[in-house]
Amino acid sequence: MFRTIRRFPTFKPFERFSTIYAVKSARDIVVRIVLVSPPVGVDYGIQKGSGSDYQTLFLQRPSNPRAQIVFDVPITVTERPDGQPNFGGPFVQGKPAERFLYVDIGRYAGQRNTEWARRMKVPLSSINWPLIEQAAKSGKAIETRIPGSAKDGSPTAANTAKLQSAWTLVAK
Repeated sequence: MFRTIRRFPTFKPFERFSTIYAVKSARDIVVRIVLVSPPVGVDYGIQKGSGSDYQTLFLQRPSNPRAQIVFDVPITVTERPDGQPNFGGPFVQGKPAERFLYVDIGRYAGQRNTEWARRMKVPLSSINWPLIEQAAKSGKAIETRIPGSAKDGSPTAANTAKLQSAWTLVAK
């Protein structure tokens, strides 16, 4: 018995197609967090990394009750598929739509002689493209101000979205 060999039609090699989006190129910006009047003698720093594998950098300890702690944090911004900013870099935490920075406080910042062990979560989601573009072009920082002390005098902690000022463009 003979087998019939079916020949399939030959196709020309095909080109790969991709959807082309008007994607913004990466922007390097500086986000400034100003803690206003934090408790004296408590260490504060910005968290790099996540989980139990992290470092606290830019450590500061206020020595005056009227002091301000200022953190200038470098961030890279790209565009998410939905067109919104995607904040990235070693200091940025969270899922793309919910990015934030951690300010480590007391023991989380490596301080040993304190009762405080807290983190402050500073959301980035309200930073918009016009502000990012202005910061990238001008070299200015995007700043928010947060009360450093809670009503009871302890360090402000948890999510600061309702406490922080609107993000604004400021000179570095």
